[in-house]
Amino acid sequence: MRVYIKYMVSLRCKNLVMAKLDKLAVPYEHVELGYADLLKELNSDKLAILNSELKSAGLELLDNHNAILIEKIKNLIIELVHYDESNPLVNLSDYISDKLNLDYGYLTNLFTKVRGETIQQYYIHHKIEKAKELIFYNEKSLTEIAEILHYSSIAHFSNQFKKVTGVAPSVYKKLKMERKINIENI
Repeated sequence: MRVYIKYMVSLRCKNLVMAKLDKLAVPYEHVELGYADLLKELNSDKLAILNSELKSAGLELLDNHNAILIEKIKNLIIELVHYDESNPLVNLSDYISDKLNLDYGYLTNLFTKVRGETIQQYYIHHKIEKAKELIFYNEKSLTEIAEILHYSSIAHFSNQFKKVTGVAPSVYKKLKMERKINIENI
C-alpha cells in the first residue's frame, strides 16, 4: 500500500516518517520524498492514527488525487534541484510528464490552478534557493553556480536571481559575507 504524504520535502522528513511508522509498528518497504510504501493495507482507524502522528510533525497524509499529483510534481522538482547528484540537464516538461506518465499541459494547468504559480515558476524558485545555498557556502564562483544550475549564461542567472530575490547574486554574496563576518566578531 502506498501512502502519499504532504510537506515531505527533505531527507530529514523521510527519517521522521520512518520513525513515526516504526513507533506505530507499521511495516514499510521504503520511504521516499512524498510517499511511503507500506507492506500491508491499513484500516481507516490505523490511517487516522498515522495521519495524527504525521500532523504533529507538520506533515499529513494525502487522499485527494489532485493533491497527490501536485505533491508528486513538487517532489520531482525538489529531488531534481536539491538532491540529484548527477545534476542532469533535462527539459523540465519532458522530465515531469515522463516521470508521471501524464500530459504536461494537463499537469501545468492543474498545478497553476491549485498553487497559483506555474510549474516553471516553482522550479525557478527552487533553483534560486539552491543558488542561495551554494552562495552561502562560498565554495563555488557565481559562474560555476550558473553552470551547475544549467543557466545559459551568468547574465541569465543574475537576471533571474535578481527577479526572485530583489538583489543581484553578487550583492547577495557580499551581504552574506558581511553577515558572516559580523557573526564571527560576536
